[in-house]
Amino acid sequence: MLVAPMRQQLVEVGFKSLLTADEVSAVMNNQEGTKLMVFNSVCGCAAGTARPGIMKAIQESSKLPNELLTVFAGQEVEAVAKAREFIAPFPPSSPSIGLYKNGELVHFIERHNIEGRSAEMIAANLKAAFEEYC
Repeated sequence: MLVAPMRQQLVEVGFKSLLTADEVSAVMNNQEGTKLMVFNSVCGCAAGTARPGIMKAIQESSKLPNELLTVFAGQEVEAVAKAREFIAPFPPSSPSIGLYKNGELVHFIERHNIEGRSAEMIAANLKAAFEEYC
């Protein structure tokens, strides 16, 4: 019940919640196109800046990834573990955001790049990445 509204924020702007390791594998092993993977979290930086910044970028960008995906850290443990296999060489952190193009991780925002930054800064970072890779 606690995480449902946090999960719903991203779903409302077009994200698909991946709940199992099999769902993550099916989506990520298809290497065509662009994908944005958000490692969602209940922490304050996720609520205060990460999700608002992500939503702002999605709502304001003229170019978007083909697929918007999310897993929720601390909830679907196996799905998150599988998704983290696709962020190497970066260590696991939540929240974090990965942009993939044709199966390659081309842009990654780690937790330490979210903490202390505004939603507008995160949105600007993502919009620039979308413009370059999507």
